[in-house]
Amino acid sequence: MGKSQLSEEDIKARYITPAVTQSGWDLQKQIRFEYSFTAGRIILRGNLTARGKPKRADYVLFYKNNFPLAIIEAKDNNHSIGSGLQQGIDYAEILDVPYVYSSNGDAFVEQNLITGEVRELMLDEFPSPDELYNRYRYDKGLSETEEKALLEPYYYDRNYKTPRYYQRVAINRTVDAVAKGQDRVLLVSATGTGKTFMTFQMIYRLWKAGIKKKILFVADRNVLVDQTMTGDFKPFQNKMTKITNKQLDSSYEIYLGLYQQLSGDDGEEAFRQFQPNFFDLIVIDECHRGSAKEDSNWRKLLDYFSNATHIGCTATPVETNEASSVSYFGEPIYEYSLKQGIDDGFLAPYKVIRVGLDRDLEGYRPESGKQDKYGFEIEDREYNVKDYDRQLVIEDRTKVVAKKITEFLKKTDRYSKTIVFCVDIEHAERMRQALINENKDLYTKDSRYIMRITGDNAEGKSQLDNFIDEESTYPVIAVTSKLMTTGVDAKMCRVIALDNSISSMTEFKQIIGRGTRLLEEYGKTHFSILDFRNASRLFADPAFDGTPEAVQDVSNEDEMSEPGVSEEDESEDTPPDHTTNDGGDFEGGTEDTGFFEDDDEEPKKYFVGDVKVEVLSERVQYLDKDGKLITESLVDYTKKNILEQYANLDDFLRSWTNADKKQAIIDELQDGGVLLDAVREELGQPGLDDFDLICHLAYDKPPLTKQERAENVKKKGYIYEYSETAQYVLEALLDKYADDGIKEIEDTKVLQLKEFAKIGSPLKIVNEFGGKSGYKKAVKELENEIYDAQ
Repeated sequence: MGKSQLSEEDIKARYITPAVTQSGWDLQKQIRFEYSFTAGRIILRGNLTARGKPKRADYVLFYKNNFPLAIIEAKDNNHSIGSGLQQGIDYAEILDVPYVYSSNGDAFVEQNLITGEVRELMLDEFPSPDELYNRYRYDKGLSETEEKALLEPYYYDRNYKTPRYYQRVAINRTVDAVAKGQDRVLLVSATGTGKTFMTFQMIYRLWKAGIKKKILFVADRNVLVDQTMTGDFKPFQNKMTKITNKQLDSSYEIYLGLYQQLSGDDGEEAFRQFQPNFFDLIVIDECHRGSAKEDSNWRKLLDYFSNATHIGCTATPVETNEASSVSYFGEPIYEYSLKQGIDDGFLAPYKVIRVGLDRDLEGYRPESGKQDKYGFEIEDREYNVKDYDRQLVIEDRTKVVAKKITEFLKKTDRYSKTIVFCVDIEHAERMRQALINENKDLYTKDSRYIMRITGDNAEGKSQLDNFIDEESTYPVIAVTSKLMTTGVDAKMCRVIALDNSISSMTEFKQIIGRGTRLLEEYGKTHFSILDFRNASRLFADPAFDGTPEAVQDVSNEDEMSEPGVSEEDESEDTPPDHTTNDGGDFEGGTEDTGFFEDDDEEPKKYFVGDVKVEVLSERVQYLDKDGKLITESLVDYTKKNILEQYANLDDFLRSWTNADKKQAIIDELQDGGVLLDAVREELGQPGLDDFDLICHLAYDKPPLTKQERAENVKKKGYIYEYSETAQYVLEALLDKYADDGIKEIEDTKVLQLKEFAKIGSPLKIVNEFGGKSGYKKAVKELENEIYDAQ
């Protein structure tokens, strides 16, 4: 057999792999075959999900576990030597790999992504690991410190995680930047992508390499510090301490603390117990909060330890005239967005249910002299959705929102972890009561079913850990306003209800981040957003999935808001620069009843109990393959995507008939976002074959059920041309098709099922058709008969 007749797999096995191993690459430790570096996007339609194809490189060559040096893309010999080069470069840019090779089994083409040089190598000229590493050292001009950091391995044991590709890239780039002497570093990675794990590995490698010896990890909430200590940072053990009671012990190497514990009155701050050169490295978690502001308590801390390297980590860098992440830390060393995370299959996709209420869409104006339920005359003006629950409470509106949330949970799963975001504490308490009235059956079983978790409520906050815990059933519904917008690792959150007018992109991104974590072992593959205030309009803002532009000067006429907290949203938890006496979480200061102004007993809010509210509209939006929300019906969306791949019926029939496996066409459509099972569910047609569903939706052909097609084949009697045993097999395959579809009969594993056991072993069955090729031919003929049957 000539080289041109060999498959790509044969070319790899006979020529490429031997060339690489003969040059010294270890087959077990350094060569990763068919290296999948993404998980495959989760496609969500209706309530059903499916995985798309992962991205996969033919070979990735690792000099060390944390250091991939080269990618090889293979092609069969009917392609040119360099035909796989561009695909390899695309993968290399994603994976941060410096050298790319393409081969068809005749030779290699090498692309050096550092210098840009391209050259051709014979098979026996493939570089050894040390040759390629030494070239990398030369191309990058590595110093001794940089090389030491580069070769320092990750922390690893059998029970610890290994980095995903984007985590490895982020860690390596940050460690390299610090080793180069860069003193301010910004890392941007979407919520749910493992920033704390990345932070640990950065600190660990710099610490183990001796580049940084005294390290401070600083956050602004107890939950962030405690989760970090007991989670990702646990391997530091006795080298690590949490700063408490504003007391600093210089005997440790790794310090974790709240900035509240380190701050204090001017000149009396706790951090002054250490000399300014005590810390070599400071890592600021959620650095979009206080540290971006020049006049914040965070900045006092950082300015005092200004000689240390400062690494800022956030999902939401902030850029306003008052605060700037980029101005302080510089441009991000690496960015991994929510869109990338969803596209790679590492973050949960979402659907949005927008609920339009009549009073929100039409507004409300009280008649002249109208008094609220407490006897206060309501100011005569037009009130709209931004005023509701902030200045004017329409009580029936709260009841309708609670009813819609409950309806959704009843249609899906009443024990789905749900966070309801409200305007302020008073609104959250009313919402809690309204939800209880809608869910009295489950609330009476366990009062933790619905909890208000806000900054002022000790009972609710004490249940926060249980809400976060994936093993804990209760609480199910957490009603909050600000406390749970950031830093709460609620992996099992399946529903986010928005009943707050959100103007801050930072806050919006943080809220959406509460649902993005995947937990497939517990059945969490996606989440839903119930939007009652049109907050989801921000998904269409270019700033949603990108780094904000650097701060611009604004005129005095322009309105500006506190970064991360809009002017409308300052009524609950303490702003980021407020420090509590006990160093704990934000407590919200003096509790605001929400009823009266302090000076003249005028109400802060009017309460109206005699205005009815109705739902006017409700629409569902899904993410398409480009990461944009689509508002088409599921049927229309499916039809459009089918027609994009197969413009007319003839194109589709030709591809369907010629396909070795029909399932390959279904898989291709699925990668494009088409989930036929979800359409079947919506249409209430579970018996329709994939083929008929496609022809019916896209080309208006009358459909047949799988059962009808199977019966039509049996009537034709063509199977009687086979032996008696073979006839039995084909009839059993037809029955299997009628029950489960074409995918089941295309896989030879079907012969291992009990229906076929009475005939004999798979080998015996195949031999009834004259061997494996005869069996495949018979199955192919059966498929043709199925789809010819009308």
